[in-house]
Amino acid sequence: MLQRIKAYAEINQSFKEFLIWCISPPRQAKPRWWVRIFLTPFIHKFGKGTVIRHSVRMDILPWHSFKMGKFSIIESYSTINNGVGNVEIGSNTLIGISNTLIGPIFVGSNVITAQNVVMSGLNHNYTNIQVPIMHQEVSTKSIHVSDGCWIGANAVITAGVTIGKNSVVAAGSVVTKSVPDYCVVGGNPARVLKQYNTITKQWERPNS
Repeated sequence: MLQRIKAYAEINQSFKEFLIWCISPPRQAKPRWWVRIFLTPFIHKFGKGTVIRHSVRMDILPWHSFKMGKFSIIESYSTINNGVGNVEIGSNTLIGISNTLIGPIFVGSNVITAQNVVMSGLNHNYTNIQVPIMHQEVSTKSIHVSDGCWIGANAVITAGVTIGKNSVVAAGSVVTKSVPDYCVVGGNPARVLKQYNTITKQWERPNS
């Protein structure tokens, strides 16, 4: 049924605008109360034992998916937004206090994010100087955080970045380029500080 409604909205602009108005107030990302109560629990996927703290802002809309694996936790004062892209969180993952996740984004299993981490797959376009930036279209590129990563406090991960398996992003880093597996990155912009050498079985600095 939901798929049929979405398909009809794509070919009927007036119905699409009315549907959007019903789901969220104009110029707001937060869904209406009835969406949070009657749609979100049934069309999105929450794994066994998941915990979402009461103060989390869940801007979860029906036109993109939200998935959360078993035993994962979203800590207090975080914001989750799937308005422009899917948000998927794996199993046994901890999303730390006051994180912001804006889709499209995939966070794997056994990931830890510390406080105040920002990961946004959205960018505002600014190329047309005749139009205020807030009224221009947005662009999206998916973020992918692989299994086993640790993202330090106050880190920022920008659109289109992949963080490789079991990698560490140091506190305060701004990650603008993808990170290989088994790396420690830090700085603004972030660069590789250490990488695990599978031959020597050691964490080594670049060019060491």
